[in-house]
Amino acid sequence: MDISVVVPLFNEAESLPELAQWIERVMDENSFSYEVLFINDGSTDDSWQVIKGLHERNPRLKGVSFRRNYGKSPALNTGFDRAQGNVIITMDADLQDSPDEIPELYRMITQDGYDLVSGWKKKRYDPLSKTLPTKLFNATARHVSGIRNLHDFNCGLKAYRREVVKHIEVYGDMHRYVPYLAKIAGFTQIGEKPVKHQARKYGTTKFGLDRFVNGYLDLLTLWFQAKFGVKPMHFFGLLGSLMFLLGFIAVVVVGALKLYNMYSGNSYRLVTDSPYFYLALTSMLLGTQLFLTGFLGELIIRHSNDRNHYEIGEEIIDDPKS
Repeated sequence: MDISVVVPLFNEAESLPELAQWIERVMDENSFSYEVLFINDGSTDDSWQVIKGLHERNPRLKGVSFRRNYGKSPALNTGFDRAQGNVIITMDADLQDSPDEIPELYRMITQDGYDLVSGWKKKRYDPLSKTLPTKLFNATARHVSGIRNLHDFNCGLKAYRREVVKHIEVYGDMHRYVPYLAKIAGFTQIGEKPVKHQARKYGTTKFGLDRFVNGYLDLLTLWFQAKFGVKPMHFFGLLGSLMFLLGFIAVVVVGALKLYNMYSGNSYRLVTDSPYFYLALTSMLLGTQLFLTGFLGELIIRHSNDRNHYEIGEEIIDDPKS
């Protein structure tokens, strides 16, 4: 199969028929073999009924429905897990991403040798209150991730080589940083394509300004994982050892000063009367705790199970084993 299109959605019943027809037209015009995976993220409207109707009309239009709303990242991860195409295309269901971009995205993956191609909505139909924070967010993401050629990390329109989506795990709100996840996994051929951004036709946006705050926290998490995720002892163990050593040296100095003053006939205070003694003990305790945190982190990594488990209510999918 040439292409799997993964479409995460939440309350997009109005736009789904038009999006499905648009994708079908593009696929037929280019003679692609394809499937479309609509991942219904616990919609409260008629989205799932619409997906069922689309599947009855065209079996290549498939769907998965969560029992409740989990978020875009779990929806993408579920779609990636079930995708069977050689190239996986992701797009939003609100018609702001154009399926007409699919052939060129496919060509860039199959002919230009990219592992991942991210769309860049160079001209956006969004208010200034959204575009300015987005520019700052993307600038920070470029600096932290080291992927300097991407201007729009959060664009929903992306193309992936099959191997990429099978080797990354999109969880929490990490859908904003799939290129960074791919880079961490060793897929470094990451490209960008300017794409057309269309004004929303139906409904309202499902994302608020809190996504920018959460986005920075997630970026910090990914940076830490990239640096120390495999070896947490390298961070916590080193920091803990340094704090313990400094505290131990401070205790020795406090004790040595008291002994010196005692044998020199100078006035002296009890060690427990010195605030430096308690600061030193605190440093030693914190150092020990940090060291143990690194040790426990190593154990967790070696015995961790799959963190993603989502309760699926219904599913329209082909069994690849059948």
